[in-house]
Amino acid sequence: LGMNSIRERLLREVLARLSVAVAPVPVLRYPTVPVTREASPALLMFAEGDSITAHANSLVDRMLILRLTVVARGNDGFDQADRTLVVAHAALLADSNLGGLAIAVREIDCEWDAEDADAGAVSLPARYEVRYRTHAIDLTKTG
Repeated sequence: LGMNSIRERLLREVLARLSVAVAPVPVLRYPTVPVTREASPALLMFAEGDSITAHANSLVDRMLILRLTVVARGNDGFDQADRTLVVAHAALLADSNLGGLAIAVREIDCEWDAEDADAGAVSLPARYEVRYRTHAIDLTKTG
């Protein structure tokens, strides 16, 4: 097997940057089980979709939608969630090329009206678009 796709490398780069920025809060990618009370606060990272926005010659412009969700609990849950998201946002937008893998990173929206998920849990989601380019045939090569 060869190299990972640009998409996968982007996701790993974002995960690494967020992990450093929000430490000691854990960053979980595609969590498959609910975050336990002990594990919160936590920052969850989901890839919501990846679409093609343009074709030009042998290059393909793509848009990856990322959703970051902070889960926190307790009396200061909103405060924790907000502060964690502030730091994550800054880390994600500090280098909009993500080390040369992306063309741009932009915030799409943020639902500041956090939902009360369960037993005093606060869930605060924000979505971002990551624009990047690959070769039409080789997903491991940037355009």
